[in-house]
Amino acid sequence: MNYTTPSGFRDILADEAARREAAAFDVQQLLSKNGYVPVETPTLEIMDVMNAGGRVPGTPFKLFDSRGDLLALRPDVTLQIARMCATRLAGQPGPFRFRYQERVFREAEGRPQAEAREMTQVGVELIGEAGPAADAEVVALLAESLEQIGVGDFRISVATVGVLRALLAGCGADEAWKSGVLSAYHASNFVKLDELTGPGAQKAGVAPVFAQAIRELANVRGGREAVARVRDLVAPLGCQDGLADLEQTLEQLDEKGLADRIFVDFSVMSSFDYYTGIVFVAFAPALGAPLGSGGRYDNTIGAYGESRPAAGFAFYLDQALAAAAAEQQAEARPLRIAVPKGSLNPDSIACLSACGLDTTGLADPGRQLIIRNPGVEYIIVRPSDAPVFVELGAADCGICGEDSLLEAATGTVELVDLKFGACRFIVAEPERANERVAEHYRTCGSIRVATKYPRITESYYARKGEQVEIVKLHGNIELGPLTGLSERIVDITATGRTLRENNLVIVDEVLSSTARFFANPCAFRTDPRVVELADKLRAGAEAGLWDATVIAGSDQPHADAGANE
Repeated sequence: MNYTTPSGFRDILADEAARREAAAFDVQQLLSKNGYVPVETPTLEIMDVMNAGGRVPGTPFKLFDSRGDLLALRPDVTLQIARMCATRLAGQPGPFRFRYQERVFREAEGRPQAEAREMTQVGVELIGEAGPAADAEVVALLAESLEQIGVGDFRISVATVGVLRALLAGCGADEAWKSGVLSAYHASNFVKLDELTGPGAQKAGVAPVFAQAIRELANVRGGREAVARVRDLVAPLGCQDGLADLEQTLEQLDEKGLADRIFVDFSVMSSFDYYTGIVFVAFAPALGAPLGSGGRYDNTIGAYGESRPAAGFAFYLDQALAAAAAEQQAEARPLRIAVPKGSLNPDSIACLSACGLDTTGLADPGRQLIIRNPGVEYIIVRPSDAPVFVELGAADCGICGEDSLLEAATGTVELVDLKFGACRFIVAEPERANERVAEHYRTCGSIRVATKYPRITESYYARKGEQVEIVKLHGNIELGPLTGLSERIVDITATGRTLRENNLVIVDEVLSSTARFFANPCAFRTDPRVVELADKLRAGAEAGLWDATVIAGSDQPHADAGANE
């Protein structure tokens, strides 16, 4: 009998429980002194009720009750309070200031990393008040709450979604293009944003001046002067929505003594179906994940009934305490970069060296796994592992193929297409097997596909609307159809040589992949060295300095540019 707890759940013993209790008490006292009263919400909600709010964070645990209702363990509290206000408090004048401390539950669906699936969420909702004063109130309370817990080194990045909404409304683009831009912002995939707003944007009906503004908006970061830079960028287009309120909010936060904590950053915009004005995210250099976030969501309560303006924030007590503890042990460390093994390795070293970094010993590390040079440390990893090291904060930034980022599906910030390490993801089958495979699909309603990349494969066939059974292999994928294990394979190729030698033919293209420079979201927004390196790498890529290093060697999976294993 196994008596361990389920994955992502844990016991909290007395010492830690006492620290959590004390920290939570201090925060709740702070919020109470500021006029916020406690509320509690049910652990379970009807799934359709949560979906009505327009945004269900994370992936909730779902179950059916005896009445046949599909229920969800609450993944977040804000939607529950919105539902409560619209139904239980309808007709009451407000405004309402609510505070809460609740356990939330999120399934780590499809995630390769070990993650907590039960966390304690602390937050406030200010309902019934709009404007800069209300926005400044909730931002300041987030900062004071983190300070109360003992987090000394943190930054709150703020922006407003109004500008991007206005740009998209006026750009003349089709809905597919707009959706792609919103997805790129939401995922912090600025390589994709560059692609969408490049020369091809005109095909979607976008005026070049709008495409340029949408692209440059994501790069605006700094103090209060950054708002003026945004205004200069968008005023000629008549798209200043939300900037006046943001400026007033920043002025009031300055008056509250928070100027050193607040950082304007228009790359943090996300959840556009939910937020309507200011958005903000708290980052701590000592922690690889955001501490908390919030914003204005004026349309959400109206989805349940009587509409009211609203703003709030939430943070995880577990992460805040972890950041406070990490600060006490943290020492200033060099910039830490995850460098891939395999075929991307020589070109990665070359471009890092060209950016002025000391790469001594990196080309021939022997059995060393970490190379330490003045001002920089290199962690030598498999490309498929690089996204995990960066996401969880073991490295500040890294290089790997786009395929590794897609397969890992981590919450990293994709910054630069380095243009080298080109390869293709393809679908292949034995020669002259097309009719046989098609007949197998017609007869059985499915085919079997062998791959090392189940996530990419699943996504590809989902887009095609075809049913497949995916077999994950770690070695020579070509053996799948050669031995009858599968009808087809999804794999990477640079030259097609291995496929030809094994009498396999390409029947479709899945995607193309090149090397990418990416970063931990906290490091990107708190460590200027990451941004500086990204700027140098981007300039080199745009100048074509890395193009000459495109891989054109063996087509074996372990040597291909995208796999680099």
